[in-house]
Amino acid sequence: MSNVEARPVEVTCGEEDAGDRGVEVITARDVPLGGPRAMTVRRTLPSRRRTMVGAWCFVDHYGPDDVSETGGMVVPPHPHAGLQTVSWLFSGEVEHRDSLGTHAMVRPGELNLMTAGHGISHSEVSTPETTTLHGVQLWVALPASAAEAEPDFERYRAEPVAVDGAVVSVFVGALGVPGHDVPASPVVTRSPLLGAELTLLPGARLALSVDPAHEHGVLVDSGTVRVQGRQVERAELAFVPAGSPSLEVVAVGEDAARVVLLGGEPFGEQIVMWWNFIGRSHEDVVAARAQWQAELAGAEAERFGRFDYPGDSLPAPELPGVRLRPRG
Repeated sequence: MSNVEARPVEVTCGEEDAGDRGVEVITARDVPLGGPRAMTVRRTLPSRRRTMVGAWCFVDHYGPDDVSETGGMVVPPHPHAGLQTVSWLFSGEVEHRDSLGTHAMVRPGELNLMTAGHGISHSEVSTPETTTLHGVQLWVALPASAAEAEPDFERYRAEPVAVDGAVVSVFVGALGVPGHDVPASPVVTRSPLLGAELTLLPGARLALSVDPAHEHGVLVDSGTVRVQGRQVERAELAFVPAGSPSLEVVAVGEDAARVVLLGGEPFGEQIVMWWNFIGRSHEDVVAARAQWQAELAGAEAERFGRFDYPGDSLPAPELPGVRLRPRG
């Protein structure tokens, strides 16, 4: 998914402190995807309080969205560089096309992982059959060693496993649930990562074995949960600092709950993120934008590529007039 804000902020990420080492709850901000009938997404990363959880640097949560009212998701061809995109749906269907020649449908329970590396372009459009669109769009920052990697695309259907009043589906990495065998995801990431969907019956208590070297984020899609004893409401993201070998998630009240669990080692590198690009410097972002604009104007598509699409590609917004100071 493109960041379609008219004035995207340039954010320097990767130099954060876990503070008092307790659970931190981040409230989402609403971001329209453009146009009077556009979808609105709820964005928790990056935020003023925190820009990353491990290598996870961008968390958009949307729906349930009535496509008859909003028109659904229509994101024309746009570029990415220096990152991986993770598409995960709860309901609906999205058609993905990219400059590698990939044509794939994003469906509930099926991970679509696109590695941009040096550069790629793609489009995302909800299908005519979709009535309700609901899911998350996540970005992963690539470490410097992989930032210029060749682009790639992978798909994986996660296997849901019933565990102690809950269902666990791991779409990235591996997750331990004592007494249960939960299949790990085979998709290739460039730093240690975890991504999983957890659904809990009312009152269910899920004890998870996690890597103590990882920090974690728990995004609440529905219901209310307690994470390590801290209450977290719908659309909030709970940040749990590294250091604990276990993580407890409890569904609070009379309703079931669904969360997306993210994890990874503290990134340990400073990055600059603007629009759909991640670089190591402001100059990296300026160069990526200039190349995309040149390709739109007819230059050889040597970095981001082209593919058939019945419409125009997204031009890049104007860059901010000044460098912004690091956040976090």
